[in-house]
Amino acid sequence: MNIEKASDQEQRILGCLPTPQQAITALAVERLLGFKESQAKKLLKEMTDKGLIGKRGRGRTAYYVRAENIKIGREPQSVTSKEIVVSKAMGEPLVKTSEYRSFILEIKQRIQVSQIKAAIAVNQELLLLYWDLAERIVTKQQQAAWGDGFLLQISKDLKTEFPEMKGFSKRNLEGMRQWHQFWVAESVIALQLVAQIPWGHNLTIVTKIKDIDEALFYVQKTIQNNWSRSVLTHQIEGRLYQREGKAITNFETRLPEPQSDLARETLKDPYNFDFLMLREKHDERELESALIENVTRFLLELGAGFSYLGRQYKLEVGGDEFFIDLLFYHVQLHCYFVIELKAVKFKPEFAGKLGFYISAVDGILKTEQDNPTIGLLICKSKNDVVVEYTLRDIHKPIGVSEYIITQNLPDELRSSLPSIEEIEAELGVDDE
Repeated sequence: MNIEKASDQEQRILGCLPTPQQAITALAVERLLGFKESQAKKLLKEMTDKGLIGKRGRGRTAYYVRAENIKIGREPQSVTSKEIVVSKAMGEPLVKTSEYRSFILEIKQRIQVSQIKAAIAVNQELLLLYWDLAERIVTKQQQAAWGDGFLLQISKDLKTEFPEMKGFSKRNLEGMRQWHQFWVAESVIALQLVAQIPWGHNLTIVTKIKDIDEALFYVQKTIQNNWSRSVLTHQIEGRLYQREGKAITNFETRLPEPQSDLARETLKDPYNFDFLMLREKHDERELESALIENVTRFLLELGAGFSYLGRQYKLEVGGDEFFIDLLFYHVQLHCYFVIELKAVKFKPEFAGKLGFYISAVDGILKTEQDNPTIGLLICKSKNDVVVEYTLRDIHKPIGVSEYIITQNLPDELRSSLPSIEEIEAELGVDDE
């Protein structure tokens, strides 16, 4: 064939194919020139039939420019790493090999770790700067008896000198001073912790909390759980410090250490369900439905580590079917969590039924890698003495808590709303 009469597409292929010693696959041609694979294969076959190019190999065919055609048209171009990297052994693109995927994943993780460390370092340096500024301001105001007008002047001067920097407003300078005065008595311990959370989180804590121990609690929780500022605010306003670890349990005698301590700290009393709109005389089904409809906020209230598995979770025991209100798995405790809801005051028989569910989960779902299943009863109210007596002879780990809803939906309004059954009937929904 007259080489000069080769089509534009054929000329492009001639220009990208290497010598016989460096033959490449149709897939490589496809990626280099932007052809569809079927189109590349068709053109390569036609060019082979015309004698323009040669091929070799079994299974995955590789193509090359025939020696007599190397100087014809454009010079053959080497395949660079910018275009495509071909595995010498398999002819496969390197990006598809598991070795490369593992390698690039390691690189990405290293960069992410570096970014996190850099962000932490920047945050720590910023907070050390704020601490130093606040300390100087407090000392100077005490020595010179300067009033708050001093802060306004500092703010103006600093913003003029450092126009690109933020954080020198009079309000923020006041926040620095308040932050410093709050922690100054515990500065050695406090600075090591508070420097690990953002400035906005620090301000939230010192403006909403008066007690050092409580403030340290929220600092540590923020570090452990990577709370956003809004979540931190929610937990403070929800009085987590006063509620965490307060449920009545038998964990100390039914769970090994340190799981018993970790499990006890996981539970709260009471649980705050203010995000639900329920009438005062609601039942368990209404409560359960409302919690699942608001599962994101429910998980936030339960705390870190809970993973939702199902509602009315079916267990078959000896041919009989039983249904658990809510089933969770706790990824930090490595165990299943069976939660039963009671819209009434605690009764001793509730614990016996929950104990049976725990045994069933241990026998059916639990593996050797899982820790013992834990049960949690959340009741509308409880008598602490009755709960303590009940749990003494229960052999499964169980915790009992109350829940609170400070604002219930008025009964007269609730009665005007359709029930779940009425909605399903109206929509023609049949039970499966």
